[in-house]
Amino acid sequence: MTRVLIVTASYGSGHNVAARCLAAAFEREKVQVTVVDHFRELVHPLFDRSSRALYHAVLRRAPFLWGLGYSFADWMASDSVLTLGVTRLGTERLGALLEHLAPDLVVTVHATPAVAISTLARLGTRVPPHTTVVTDFVAHSQWIAPNIARYCVADPEVRHELIARGIPSERVLVTGVPIRPEFSQPVAPAAAREELGLSTRAPVVLAMAGSQGELGRLPDVARTLAAMRRPLQGLVVAGHDARLKATLTRLTEGSTIRTLGYVGDVRRLMAAADILVTKAGGMTLAEAMAVETPLLLYGSLPGQERRNERFAARAGIALVARRHAELAPLLERTLDEPELLEHLRARMRRLRRPDATRRIVGAVLERGARTR
Repeated sequence: MTRVLIVTASYGSGHNVAARCLAAAFEREKVQVTVVDHFRELVHPLFDRSSRALYHAVLRRAPFLWGLGYSFADWMASDSVLTLGVTRLGTERLGALLEHLAPDLVVTVHATPAVAISTLARLGTRVPPHTTVVTDFVAHSQWIAPNIARYCVADPEVRHELIARGIPSERVLVTGVPIRPEFSQPVAPAAAREELGLSTRAPVVLAMAGSQGELGRLPDVARTLAAMRRPLQGLVVAGHDARLKATLTRLTEGSTIRTLGYVGDVRRLMAAADILVTKAGGMTLAEAMAVETPLLLYGSLPGQERRNERFAARAGIALVARRHAELAPLLERTLDEPELLEHLRARMRRLRRPDATRRIVGAVLERGARTR
């Protein structure tokens, strides 16, 4: 039986979602899969908790610092001394794990383990064919390293940028971002609305900010929706943040805006919506494109989300509100112009890749078959 090791990291939910999607798809192909969290299991649980706490604190209180760090990291090579050894964290235990598990194939869904495996190969460790799956619509220097057999990327634009940075074209495959299998199954908007108790006679605006809703600007969106003087229905998803949910409930009390906590079936919410107001996480963009739900991007964090936002605007799949003052006028425009929403859907229809998970698994297994 073929053995595959998937290495992820718990910085943002998208990496782990991608890892779980790929693991389930490999298992459907009768492949033995092991999923490892790089920082928690190969560095140290305390480092994992403390670094994630610092990461979220910076994003909440000083997001511009994260943006500066992200831009600086894109300026330097992944093996630069200026990384202060961060990209080599966990390599010793990772090498021991590779020796113990003896996987036939390795897949990484985060930049740090991708570079760590490349470092092991450079040091002479036997490393099986290694595929890295880029989970944003961005080519960033910290993903780029020698000894990576294949890059699976979200869009041709990312492929072109990686090639421009020196990656051989045959190593870069456009697959899309791996998303949950239910997103490849169509859902009728009318049926989704009926199941959610929504009317078909008024537009539906969905607002989200990832599983950690506090990192977005959902209170701004809730106030804007509650103040709009037109028939509409709103769904504002707070995620796991109970305090944020209470705040949003208070802000929308007495309106047609409904506040929800964490929702497992996001696909149904997207199918019911005329437009999704959200920040530009890579996984969110991929899922919205799969369902063909038009996007209004607002509150994207500096760093990869702002880069994702620029991609979405250039690709014609999203409108962007840079400031709070722009949010209401853009919402009014989208709800007044059905042809604009259809234009966004048409662009999504051309670019979406709901079968990304299957394509990645097929490419990884094909590569493994050729090397054996």
